[in-house]
Amino acid sequence: MSKPALRASLYQGPEFSGDVEANLAALGRAAADASRAGADILVTPEMSVSGYDIGELVAARAEPADGPIFDVVARIASETGVAVVYGYPERDGSVVYNSVQVVGADGFPVARYRKTHLFGDLDRGHFVPGDRLVAQFDLGGVRCGLLICYDVEFPEAVRAHADSGTEFLIVPTGLMTPFDVVATHVVPARAYESQMFLAYVNRCGRESELQYCGLTCAIAPDGTELARAGRGEESLAVDIDTVILARSRSINTHLADRRPDLYLHARKGIS
Repeated sequence: MSKPALRASLYQGPEFSGDVEANLAALGRAAADASRAGADILVTPEMSVSGYDIGELVAARAEPADGPIFDVVARIASETGVAVVYGYPERDGSVVYNSVQVVGADGFPVARYRKTHLFGDLDRGHFVPGDRLVAQFDLGGVRCGLLICYDVEFPEAVRAHADSGTEFLIVPTGLMTPFDVVATHVVPARAYESQMFLAYVNRCGRESELQYCGLTCAIAPDGTELARAGRGEESLAVDIDTVILARSRSINTHLADRRPDLYLHARKGIS
């Protein structure tokens, strides 16, 4: 049997996130586990290295894309032979973004995305929004795309990826209770309506005032679950196969059957 196009390891953890050093150590263990599972890429949650609900520590832990955090992740990636998706507060001059970065298995940066849809004071109190919606990279013959958490709750954001050729959408997230419906219903709908594989990789445990709900999942283009985590720390391995994607798009023809001519008229108020 031939190997699928891409194997991804989804790390829901660490459950007890602490300082940056502890979080990087957890990421290193997860990358080693991913390597043993034959994974090509490890996906970790939103702000996985720094912590998310950490108040003014966001500014203190923010650093450039090529800062010390990157150096450690690059070493982990090159030592394990696994590409790594990690979240951190990215400082660019006087502003800070809620960012994810992809480091290839060779230790070099591959892609970076800055969260475009900010969630409440938790985000708006510390970050400025990114201004580029579609960030992509190729791995194992699969066109991968990046969003962060709240972004996926906007169908326009996911559809923009579909229009740009994304086949596997990677969404690091920090979903908290009582919003389980996003993980259980919204995410599968997004994968189905835009006909793509979608990995939604959440945090777990408690951090400050937030109780994260876990429920990390990988959804196939036909809306079925490939894998689903529980509430605690866990790793999932999933295979992303472009043959399955092509078959799903031939049956579920939503992308081909759209009427953008009508949608444009509706936005302009034309009858």
